[in-house]
Amino acid sequence: MGVYAKKDDETHQEYRDRVIDKLSASFCGAKWYNATIWLGNGQTTSCHHPPAHKIPLDELKFSYKALHNTKYKKAVRKQMMEGIRPKECEYCWKIEDLGKDKISDRVYKSVIYTDEELKDAKETMGYTEDVDLKTLEIAFDANCNFACSYCNASFSTTWQKDIKVNGPYQNLVSDGAGAFQHDGSHSMPYGRKNKENPYIEAFWKWWEAELQFSLRELRVTGGEPTMSPDFWKLMDWWKDNPDCKVPFAVNSNLGQKKKLLDALIDASHNIKKFSIYSSCEAVGLQAEYIRHGLDWSVWLENMYRINKEANLESVNVMMTINSLCLFSITEFMDEMMQLKKVFGPHAAVMSFNILRFPSFQSIVTLPTNIRLERAAVIEKWVNDHWNEGSNGFLDIERDGLLRLIEYIRKVDTGHEFTSSLETRERDFKSFYQQYDKRRGKDFLKAFPELRTWYESIPDTNLTPLIKAIDGDDAKSNKYVTGVLQQAKDEGWVLNPQWTNPGSKGYIEPDEEQQDDMIDLIADLQKGRKKVSEVNKGKTAI
Repeated sequence: MGVYAKKDDETHQEYRDRVIDKLSASFCGAKWYNATIWLGNGQTTSCHHPPAHKIPLDELKFSYKALHNTKYKKAVRKQMMEGIRPKECEYCWKIEDLGKDKISDRVYKSVIYTDEELKDAKETMGYTEDVDLKTLEIAFDANCNFACSYCNASFSTTWQKDIKVNGPYQNLVSDGAGAFQHDGSHSMPYGRKNKENPYIEAFWKWWEAELQFSLRELRVTGGEPTMSPDFWKLMDWWKDNPDCKVPFAVNSNLGQKKKLLDALIDASHNIKKFSIYSSCEAVGLQAEYIRHGLDWSVWLENMYRINKEANLESVNVMMTINSLCLFSITEFMDEMMQLKKVFGPHAAVMSFNILRFPSFQSIVTLPTNIRLERAAVIEKWVNDHWNEGSNGFLDIERDGLLRLIEYIRKVDTGHEFTSSLETRERDFKSFYQQYDKRRGKDFLKAFPELRTWYESIPDTNLTPLIKAIDGDDAKSNKYVTGVLQQAKDEGWVLNPQWTNPGSKGYIEPDEEQQDDMIDLIADLQKGRKKVSEVNKGKTAI
């Protein structure tokens, strides 16, 4: 990203003690300079750990910067300035409470900014100002050709189709279970093509006015971005603006049709700094079971292809550490090390994101003996492969794995609202029984290691759930109301500072998403050719 504040001879712990904790014991630069924004339905957070909250349209009408600078975020910034641990950031607090030497993501998400920028955030901007973003992650919509087991209809149209055709999942009651009992209607209120979406309009205004000059990284997630019309419009913008210096990254499942992957590879050559993020954390049948829609051999082949053909800064592999990936995770990392051997250390940079929701799919639900055995296997892999980075195994990857090992061994409740172990176990079995029927899969064939435990879990038979629930998690964000009430009671200054548009109604999503994108790319290319021919004619005259 161009800026990295940690000194070369400094550990992440030393950096944290020297810089971040000097500002406050709960300070995180991401709350000021980083945002994840779901433009399809107008939700935001400062990183992927806290729950999203709604961007109020009455705030957006004052300023496009309210996409990031909501009153709620400002209130949380004030908490951080005062050394109070915001409850929404418990993922990091849980890691840090494992021991002083454990490095949480607030360190990794702060170290990309300079010492001066972090100091300015607290001492100059404080909590009242509308901060200009430096790193931004956006999702235009939920269009996706995968339906991964721990994802849901909020982020995947394939998941939406499952729920609309088969109805909500039954016999699930633990925290996070509701993710499989809604059809995702809330996630795309402006339809698959995002017509008259005020959040998209605000993004383009901010992008044209400031973001294209100020951002250090723009990253597009999904869904699957290559199935999003707005993503291809952005790629088309880049063709017309090749001098734009913003480093660009895209999350892709690398399981799209060949023509879309071809177009993505072509687009990478129009961008000065281009990175790809893709997700996988297991191999073979286990990978395909966890990530419905994935063909393991195709994914691995495409990883080699993009490293060979695309214009790349790096390929980042986001591993979502869930209860099922632990049984082939070391084999998966072996494959990533082979990629590093062929193309260099940044051909497959691994990150280890520990799944917490839904808790019944989390590693904390596995029996203790299995967890300890898996931790030992991973620890052995780390010890066997660590040679101070000379083989491409990076410090940050090793740190992430050591943190994961500690988490597997010591953490029994993934988050504040984790349900009881018995409830989680029952939901685990209920979910995968239904998942198998809906997806044509076989849990015990994919994970024979879990047969004894799985078969010991009693079946659950509750009153049938007939109607899908409202899946808009932002409505039930457990933190927003309390923090904003405190801000009101104490007279905190949270008001936005500028101006922007309104809102429209629901548009039913279309079908044939990938083919539509292929047609859109062709149309954009035709339009570009036409303009070029007209301009050539004018020049000739």
